[in-house]
Amino acid sequence: MKLCNSAGWAWWCAYVGGFTNNTLGRTRRNLVVSVLALTIFTTACSKNPDLSIESCQPADTFLENATIYTADEGLWTAEALAIRDGRFVFIGSAEQGATWRCGAETILDLSGAFVFPGFTDSHQHLEGIGRRTRTLSLFNSKSLAETVSKIKEWADSIPDGDWVLGRGWIEREWEDEQRFLTREDVDAFTLNKPLYLPRADGVSALVNSKALALAGINRGSPDPEGGKYQRDDSGELTGYIMGTAMDAIRAILPAETDEYLQGNLLRGMQVNVSRGWTQTHDAGMSWRQVSLLRDLHQQDKMLHRIYIAVPVEEAPLLFEHGKEKSEDGFFDLAAIKVFIDGTLGSRGAALIEPYADADTRGFMDRTTREELMPVLAQALEDRIQIMTHVIGDRAVKNVLDWYAEAIEASPSSDWPKENLRWRLEHAQIIQPEDQKRMAEMGVIPSMQPSHAIGDLNFAPDRLGPERLQVAYPWRSLVDLGLPILAGSDAPVEVGDPRIEFYAAITRSRLDGTRDEGWHPEFAVSRAEALKMFTLWPAYGAFQEAERGSISVGKRADLSIFDTDFMEADPQAILRAETIMTLVDGMIMYDAR
Repeated sequence: MKLCNSAGWAWWCAYVGGFTNNTLGRTRRNLVVSVLALTIFTTACSKNPDLSIESCQPADTFLENATIYTADEGLWTAEALAIRDGRFVFIGSAEQGATWRCGAETILDLSGAFVFPGFTDSHQHLEGIGRRTRTLSLFNSKSLAETVSKIKEWADSIPDGDWVLGRGWIEREWEDEQRFLTREDVDAFTLNKPLYLPRADGVSALVNSKALALAGINRGSPDPEGGKYQRDDSGELTGYIMGTAMDAIRAILPAETDEYLQGNLLRGMQVNVSRGWTQTHDAGMSWRQVSLLRDLHQQDKMLHRIYIAVPVEEAPLLFEHGKEKSEDGFFDLAAIKVFIDGTLGSRGAALIEPYADADTRGFMDRTTREELMPVLAQALEDRIQIMTHVIGDRAVKNVLDWYAEAIEASPSSDWPKENLRWRLEHAQIIQPEDQKRMAEMGVIPSMQPSHAIGDLNFAPDRLGPERLQVAYPWRSLVDLGLPILAGSDAPVEVGDPRIEFYAAITRSRLDGTRDEGWHPEFAVSRAEALKMFTLWPAYGAFQEAERGSISVGKRADLSIFDTDFMEADPQAILRAETIMTLVDGMIMYDAR
């Protein structure tokens, strides 16, 4: 029986249909919802008078008037989709979606926006992103002089005796002098204020003379294992410290309350959803922060999904506690983060051959083989993922050796490699034989496209032209069948999906330029870049059955922008605006 032409029946259909679903977090529908449903139903009927009460499909949300990129090879683009109980129930054309439209509680007219599967930042540090909103941020400083000026302005606002804290300076971006900061740059205006400013990479920092004195570090202090106090030609400390040398300063920083740290976690999530991220992989969240995040989850304050790795020092706690996955998929504790070497910019990355511009091969003893092997053995037994920070080719080679040794010695050595999914985080310089080994072993590269377009400003000096041919080799890895998990490493980098996507497809500076040796042939296609932020991160977190593409039955995570990342000029991607971010079908950010 056709009912659309009867206003009374249309009202009845809408009213009763409003009670057919029970969506998480929603209260009992009231008369306002019923009136909304009446409007939706009669609008649908006016577009298609052949619809009947029997043909309407109940849905919580119907999205229309958009270009939808699904990342699903079976149906790469669509015009409309429907969500029910936090999952996709329809993806297709507007005409095909009419029966879902008339049964939807809410219709989102996206006015020509572009919809993507929920973007995942596969490597970031949530608390640090939130902390960055409260301390001095030196990102985007264009010169040494501007950087020092910002530090002074901030330090002048800090009372004597209090710490001057911040992050984000990076000499490779400076237009004048490109060198590491030293205590001489800041001592004059921080005589009575200890200062601690990590470089953007987070594994080196500037400290002033006051901080060194408080920590008991002086000219005669030996370099700690896995770290270094930089010295000038006369042997004096410069104030630039690397690796485990930072531990002595961290140990004397003011104690932080749970309230402060939890606030940073919340702030970090707010920043992330405003940029379109629907999930992050947190690469080394302390057990204390994990507990605070768990509390936020229990209080229903999560804004996006988080896949968590704890630092290797706290691996015993994870082994004792066991993996943890929430029913709603917002909280997933499942991995261990290991640090091996330093960074290329600080010459701490472990190279097989010496740096082209210094007589050093870097260091790789932040976690030694003797410390790591028992952790790998237990992780294999407990089916826990390993995520290891490696940047130089020597670090990559040795860690692959250790992975192989642990797997071979494990009673579970015959299990399929797709069940392992151990990862190499960053993996910036990989020799061809180790690229092949990664594919053979099923070891997954987790890489940050923005690292390449920043590091390639100085990588030719550090590596020389021959090693540049194996630096940031995205194309080679994809051609070997490896899924690259793309991320930002924020707060090391900005943490912006627009920049990361742009970098992956252009391998160029943000102004579109590149120098000799940047190897544009290692860039990826736009379809591959989309998978790097959607399908492949889902696989890297054992979640490919639940998310990563806009497919019927998967969780309804969406990143919506005003720009077509798949067709627009690359520069236009950098100017894109986030329209909306949905997680589990719920709007977590709305810029309309």
